Order: sequence, then C-alpha cells, then structure tokens
Amino acid sequence: MDYKNAGVDIEAGYRSVELMKEHIKKTMRPEVLTNIGGFSGAFSMDAVKKMENPVLVSGTDGVGTKLKLAFLLDKHDTIGIDCVAMCVNDIACAGGEPLFFLDYIACGKNVPEKIAAIVGGVAEGCAQSGAALIGGETAEHPGLMPEEEYDLAGFAVGVVDEKDLITGADLKAGDVILGIASSGVHSNGFSLVRKVFPMEKEALMTYYEELGGTLGETLLTPTRIYVKALREVKEAGVRVKACSHITGGGFYENVPRMLPEGMRAVIRKDSYPVPAIFHLLAKKGEIEEHMMYNTYNMGIGMAVAVDPADVEKAKAAITAAGETVYEIGYVEAGEKGVDLC
Repeated sequence: MDYKNAGVDIEAGYRSVELMKEHIKKTMRPEVLTNIGGFSGAFSMDAVKKMENPVLVSGTDGVGTKLKLAFLLDKHDTIGIDCVAMCVNDIACAGGEPLFFLDYIACGKNVPEKIAAIVGGVAEGCAQSGAALIGGETAEHPGLMPEEEYDLAGFAVGVVDEKDLITGADLKAGDVILGIASSGVHSNGFSLVRKVFPMEKEALMTYYEELGGTLGETLLTPTRIYVKALREVKEAGVRVKACSHITGGGFYENVPRMLPEGMRAVIRKDSYPVPAIFHLLAKKGEIEEHMMYNTYNMGIGMAVAVDPADVEKAKAAITAAGETVYEIGYVEAGEKGVDLC
C-alpha cells in the first residue's frame, strides 16, 4: 500500500505546480521575494514606506456554487477570476491597493491540467488587479469530495494610507451615487440560479437570443474587477466618500453597509439597463422584484458615492478604465438604509 493507492497522487501535485508557474509569472511584482514552491510567500513592504500611515486591508472569499456550472461544462479557466474579484473588490471598497493573493484549491482528484486551468484564471484575476500571486495550496481529498469536483477560495492583502481609507464618515445629503456595471450574475445567488434552471449540460448549452449566447457561458461570465477603475478615480483627484461591492444580498444588504447613521441612499431603478439574464431569471423562476434586488447585483457591481462637483470627473475616470458607469442615485438624510424607486 502507498499514498497513491490511498487516493493521493504526489506526482500529480508536482506536475500541477510546474504547469502553474507560467501563469503565475505574469502576476509578479518587484516586491515579491520568494518563488512558487516554497513554504511561504515573502513580500517586501518597501513600496509602502512613502505613505504617512500605511494600513493593511484584507479580503477572503470563495466562488460558491457557481463552481457547479464549471464542473458540468468542464470549463475551468475563468472561475479563478471570480475568486480573485470577490476578494480584491472588497479591498478596493476600502480604498486599498491589492498587493498579493493566495489561493486554496481542495479537490477530489488532482488532475494537473485542470488545476493549472483554475490557477490560470486566478493569475488572470491577479493581473487585472495588480496583485501578485505569491502562493497557494492544492489539497487532494479522496473519499471526502467526488473526483471531478473541487472547491476554490482565496485571500488577498492590500494597503492604503489611513487618510485615504473609504469609510463613508463624511457622506452628506446630496452626494451622488454612481453605479459601475457588472458583467452579469457575478458569483452570488447561484443556489437560486440552480433551482431556476436545470443543471444539465443540454440546458446550459441552450442558446438564448436575448442573452446573445448560451445560458452556460452567460452564467459563467467572470466577475468584473473594479480595482483599476477606483484607482483611476483616485488618480483623477476625486475623493470617493463611500463604496459598496454589490454581492450576495444585492442592493438591500450591501448599499447600507457604506452608509453612516443618519444617511439614506436612494437608487433609481430606471437609471441604467438591467442585463437580460436577470429578466430571464425572474421570469423563469417567478421571482418577485424585491427578492431579485435582495439577491443579485441586477447589473451594478460597485456603487460609489462622490461629491456632486466630482461626478463628471469620476465618470470620465471610470470610463477611461474600461468600465461602464451610470448615475444611479443620491444620498439624503434619514434612517440608515436604501430606497429603490
């Protein structure tokens, strides 16, 4: 008896690491002091010495049951982007600049080419956000997980000068809320998605005219990464007063998180186009509107509050970063919360 007969293939693990290295190379930053394959990742803090009071910010998350679609369609090269996005977008919400990222893959069986495809997506997400992929872990769990399945999670660390932290503390009535478009469902609400649509390959391969593609490719579209857009806004000299990453819980849970007591957000639902996938979800699942806005991003992945005088400058910066932006609402005095009208 040996470890391979017990279900753990050490040689496959070595092969996975070798295949990963080409993807990881493109994420390197000058501050990275170690190579992949060591016991830990080392990252120099020299780059933050110019800050008056550097503050570390962190984020951790997974992809959730969106992974089920990747299994069914045997498509694993974009799911890593989702994992990175869920972590670095939260860091960006605080005004932070992502520095480095680590991933964790638990699988029933280590298939090196599949693991490399997953990590390739992680590396792409890191490249989009400017974070270095400095380490990770692939754990083979025979008997605990089906051989064809895996779970993916990540952890990111960023930095921000304390004076630039986005806290919402200086929000005032009349401030404008800008919405940066999402790419679709992103990585939240897939437990409900899987109840609405049959999780069968034939159903996922069905082409929908209104989607402009198949259901599966629409649902697997990776989460947008908003780090560059928020960086551009800052470099344009605009102070972001408050920021909300619209994830699980939709507008009703996430928008209030960026508000101080005594401030209320008003969002105009007709101020931007809701992507077709959400209309299809609501129709097929007979999901009432409040539940849709309480579950999904409904086409807005990030909400950003700025002073009215900075609106045009902020919109121009976000557009220059390659994102689509809408003026979706405003802040008023009142009980902390959000009104959708």
